[in-house]
Amino acid sequence: MAAPMLRGCCLARRGALACIDGGSRHGRGAAIGCRSSGKRGRSSVAQQPLITAQKSGKGEHAWAAVVGLEIHAQISSNSKLFSGSQVQFAAPPNSLVSFFDASLPGTLPVLNRRCVEAAVMTGLALKCHINKKSLFDRKHYFYADLPAGYQITQQRLPIAVNGSLEYSVCVGKKRSQVITRTARIKQIQLEQDSGKSLHDELRSQTLIDLNRAGVGLLEVVLEPDMSCGEEAATAVRELQLILQALGTSQANMAEGQLRVDANISVHHPGEPLGVRTEVKNLNSARFLARAIDSEIERQINELENGREILNETRSFDCKLGFMPEPNLPPLLLYDTASLPPGADPQQVINIDRIREQLPELPSETREQLVQQYGMLPEHSFTILNEVGLLEFFQNVIKETRAEPKKVTSWILNNFLGFLKQQNLAVNESPVTPSALAELLNLLDRKAISSSAAKQVFEELWRSKGKTPSQIVSEKQLELMQDGEALNQVCLAVMEEHPQVVLAMKRGNPRAINKLIGLVRKATLSRADPTVIKEILEKKLSS
Repeated sequence: MAAPMLRGCCLARRGALACIDGGSRHGRGAAIGCRSSGKRGRSSVAQQPLITAQKSGKGEHAWAAVVGLEIHAQISSNSKLFSGSQVQFAAPPNSLVSFFDASLPGTLPVLNRRCVEAAVMTGLALKCHINKKSLFDRKHYFYADLPAGYQITQQRLPIAVNGSLEYSVCVGKKRSQVITRTARIKQIQLEQDSGKSLHDELRSQTLIDLNRAGVGLLEVVLEPDMSCGEEAATAVRELQLILQALGTSQANMAEGQLRVDANISVHHPGEPLGVRTEVKNLNSARFLARAIDSEIERQINELENGREILNETRSFDCKLGFMPEPNLPPLLLYDTASLPPGADPQQVINIDRIREQLPELPSETREQLVQQYGMLPEHSFTILNEVGLLEFFQNVIKETRAEPKKVTSWILNNFLGFLKQQNLAVNESPVTPSALAELLNLLDRKAISSSAAKQVFEELWRSKGKTPSQIVSEKQLELMQDGEALNQVCLAVMEEHPQVVLAMKRGNPRAINKLIGLVRKATLSRADPTVIKEILEKKLSS
């Protein structure tokens, strides 16, 4: 059977990451997770559970949790997986629906080339084996927002299999120790999204919006290698960063572009895995962590009170719920060695060519930040995890002479602190990279003190449009450059406070700090504390 015709499509880019609660329904793909009996296959990377699910009382067995994930990512594409309908968030209801999307008789699917390339690129980035031949299936189930009565997916032979997702978690009392974990990837498959059911409780009716019906999804199936909500959320966030770096999905959880199903079970270590339950359609990393931990706690409570866990996953038996998609032949991919002579580049996909186009991945970016700027590993995670913060940091670095460590400290402690206090995103900040770079330059050449720099930063936050130099000039925050004048101020302060001077001579370490504070107060904080200390110590020794 010939390979399916490929329809070209351009990449669609949209807004930044945000998180809200909520979600929508879609068909499940491959079943994963835990069973009531039997042992799970060993991970390719040996690793112990990150935490024990719950501490038990004296003489009781501890509980261990097992978590697997199914992650549905909307592919960044201008059109849908099998039709030419446009993909656009928040478009008027039912305004982006083709005849095929509405399942009118006689319409046939035409595969979107962009979606296939996105799946291959994602698979390569996640160290998957790319199947040169993959198949499409029909998964039959009824939802009102699924007009065909089935979903086109890849259950039997998906496009990519046997990969791994590496992610790092911070542990320890101060969360300063970074350890790397690995979750095995069972498969990555292409599939259609469903429409949306909009429930109008006021009128007691449900309305159907088919704009999303047929949008291309990547379903990434993670094996049950995680043990708690925080670990699962960290893995999802890492995958989100990878998808965004690749450009294969915007992965905006607020817009439903990344949705997660979690399969959860608990058991006593050394015993068979427990019965799993599934929590579906989570589109916030924070709520994913909460939902998993809450379900783990619920299962433990149920079992400790003598009750049973019911398998509440609504899945279909593979033999009964799936059939081959008759309107789509096998999807054939090639590498350079197997590429047919004279093949039309628009009708074939070369795996090797896509591999050459892979961009820098988040793990590589973090490693570069650590190596190039001497950044602590935990700081590199923060820089990369906050949307837009990496670009902000890099722009400040380009324009300042300050040491990278000082730039990092100011961005993480001052800049990010103000953003969180005001509940703003990086791109909403009134302080630009150029303004912060100028402020750090003033500090670096000792034109202002550290405390004055913080005053200037606060003023920059309030007074949009003013430069740091203008604020320093208006508020007369420049450090005193007249050494003789500062010398006279120090002498006057010492004469006015003989008891403090005496305590300092007797070796009281607090005394010199007291004098430094008095001198700074007398100079309206325009004197460098280091210079003040040098003058005071010199006068005491003479």
